[in-house]
Amino acid sequence: MIVDQIPADWQLPAAPVLVTGANGHLGQRLLASLGGRVPLRALVRSERAAATLAPLAGKLAQRGDGAPGLEVQVGAYDDPAVLARACEGCGSAVHLVGIIKESRQNTFEQAHVATTAALVTAAEAARLARTVYLSIVGASPEHSNPCLATKGRAETLLLNAAVPATVYQVPMVLGEGDYASRALAARARAARSLTFRAASLEQPIYAGDVVRAVVQALTDVEGQALRLALPGPERLSRRDLTARAGRVLGTSPGLVSLPVGLGMTMARVLEAVSANPPVTRAMLGVLDHDDDADDGPARDYLKFERLGLDEMLRRCLA
Repeated sequence: MIVDQIPADWQLPAAPVLVTGANGHLGQRLLASLGGRVPLRALVRSERAAATLAPLAGKLAQRGDGAPGLEVQVGAYDDPAVLARACEGCGSAVHLVGIIKESRQNTFEQAHVATTAALVTAAEAARLARTVYLSIVGASPEHSNPCLATKGRAETLLLNAAVPATVYQVPMVLGEGDYASRALAARARAARSLTFRAASLEQPIYAGDVVRAVVQALTDVEGQALRLALPGPERLSRRDLTARAGRVLGTSPGLVSLPVGLGMTMARVLEAVSANPPVTRAMLGVLDHDDDADDGPARDYLKFERLGLDEMLRRCLA
């Protein structure tokens, strides 16, 4: 499990930090980076998800030096009673629950709005000091894409709550071993691969920098709500990103750009014949939309330098 270095002079919270959706790549990195320094409570949806955190929880428990440990709870993210129990005794919460592809069993409304509403109610009752939420660049309650619209509504719930919230809008996140990095590596190694709208803009950010930004938010004791785009240090097209990845890997990828309309038609058919299609129109809309966030506010706010694109690719594509 990767441990991202947190500056030694940051004043970390003394009260337990709740992390929802903690079994994902970012959740596990966050827990590993704070493990032994901050009391942690992870909320996951199933016993299978809890099992992925058992090695870290066991490692912390076996240290025997009085270091803070990790408690894992299992329950539905949109159940107010579950969230109330999870928030009890905590000082802050990091909300990592989210999807880019919905199914009939797990809709955008449930995954984004209902879970956030439950967290807000529980956080206010527990009088947490701060909540931190990872949203998506471009999210807005008025967006025509249902994923970005529900993410925007979740942002609004948090920013209007009595508990101060830090909302980060993130673009593509690249981390060692995660899905986005594996997909990019596969494109970069292929002599010819297909993508929809290769001119689409990307601003990838390193997963370790997202973890550090979350931890920085947890150290914020000023009590002000904040929404901030958190792009990577470079903006480039998907075609150019694939070429940069190829240079890092020593390959010459050939990328064939397909019209997004073709993908939307295929997704519409898949949605009609499957309860859980591999791709949906909303998912394509999220992946296709341009990441074109102003880098200035993040550069001014962050207390650390984000990893450059080439080094990010070297770490993530090996």
